[in-house]
Amino acid sequence: MPRHVAIIMDGNGRWAKSQGKIRPFGHKAGLKSVRRAVNFAAKQGLKALTLYAFSSENWHRPTDEVSALMKLFMRALDKEVKSLHKNKVCLHIIGDISRFDSCLRDRIKNVEVLTKNNNGLQLNIAANYGGRWDIMQSMRYLAQQVQQGILQPNDLDEKLINRYMSTQSSVDLVIRTGGEYRMSNFLLWQIAYAELYFTDVLWPDFDENIFKKALDEFAQRERRFGRVSFLDKII
Repeated sequence: MPRHVAIIMDGNGRWAKSQGKIRPFGHKAGLKSVRRAVNFAAKQGLKALTLYAFSSENWHRPTDEVSALMKLFMRALDKEVKSLHKNKVCLHIIGDISRFDSCLRDRIKNVEVLTKNNNGLQLNIAANYGGRWDIMQSMRYLAQQVQQGILQPNDLDEKLINRYMSTQSSVDLVIRTGGEYRMSNFLLWQIAYAELYFTDVLWPDFDENIFKKALDEFAQRERRFGRVSFLDKII
């Protein structure tokens, strides 16, 4: 069983188009899949689940779609927070939230404060997030520490850099829906040795059975982390 699963939730727009609806309709339908994924991850005993909700590149989408996404994000925070807190889920929004309006930032802060001491599933929602930004903000902080004489250049190592990333735990399994085969600037540092699972299923159709299929396939893989296969050692 992986400890940390990350999901690139792709296909909302295409799903809406297949239904003869506008793209925001697909995002609203995708919220149900988010709820299913979170509940399933908690039941399976996963330690962390990170969902790619809104990338830093998504600002280039049509204004009405971005606006609909922001409104949906706020409604979801208001609607889901009680359930998340009741089920001991610790919610953390990762990404550069400075671009969000003050109302949304306040909602994010309140939800994080409410759930910060929960000891169940660690749920990370990547919003206005980019993997390059994540690495950059970690390195910028450490560079300031070196400049102030708090750290020396030789003090910098992977463990220290990791401490200042948005998520400190490495990802074991990345799932991408929607039939695309790329990482789209998602958790570039954390997925260095992650197993990858791709499915053609569009995100609104993602359910517990597909999630379980991904976990079952993960269980069959041998994670070598650059070392020789166990079978090669004994043959």
